[in-house]
Amino acid sequence: MFSQFPLFIKNRSMKKLNCILILLLTSSLAFAQKDKADQIKMALLAAPVDARDGAHVFGFDDDGKFITLREGTNDFVVRSDNPNQEGFEIVCYPKNVEPFMARGRALKAEGKNRGEIFDIREKEMMNGSLQKPGYGSTLQIYYGKDAKYNKESGTVEGGSFRYVIYTPLATSLTTGLPEKPNGAGHPWVMFPGLYRAHIMVTPPSSN
Repeated sequence: MFSQFPLFIKNRSMKKLNCILILLLTSSLAFAQKDKADQIKMALLAAPVDARDGAHVFGFDDDGKFITLREGTNDFVVRSDNPNQEGFEIVCYPKNVEPFMARGRALKAEGKNRGEIFDIREKEMMNGSLQKPGYGSTLQIYYGKDAKYNKESGTVEGGSFRYVIYTPLATSLTTGLPEKPNGAGHPWVMFPGLYRAHIMVTPPSSN
């Protein structure tokens, strides 16, 4: 009888350890699911209200890897804030802009800098190997150096919007807009005459 006692203790210890491991795993999975849900709610705030239910949602896993958090059913794409970058930024854009964005992510992963990414995408749009954003497609950026997402209220605190309206090859002559803003919040053409030309609109921040 006594010879079985150490085995009994060992079995109880193993069962206790297994229970602890299961609890830790369950807690970890629950936290991951909560984080995923929070990222989705956060990212959708960059999109028009009517587009939020079906938007494709990109975000980041625990290792900071760029991933799909939710498949979309409409023509909008949103992305949550990158926790590995300073400041706060969530974005929304039409699906026709995704090839342009995806190429930028791929080049960045290869170690290319901002200028190199601009130049490579420009050449690829010029030769037709990269789909250019549709004329008038708009990138909506909800951002702020000190902005943050409040999980309790489900709102962004301290953030502002700016807009990038893609207009490939546009110039001040074709749009009637200046190449520099006439004042705070005024639209202007950036990179005129190039495939990456776009109209910039940055409303004055109220924060």
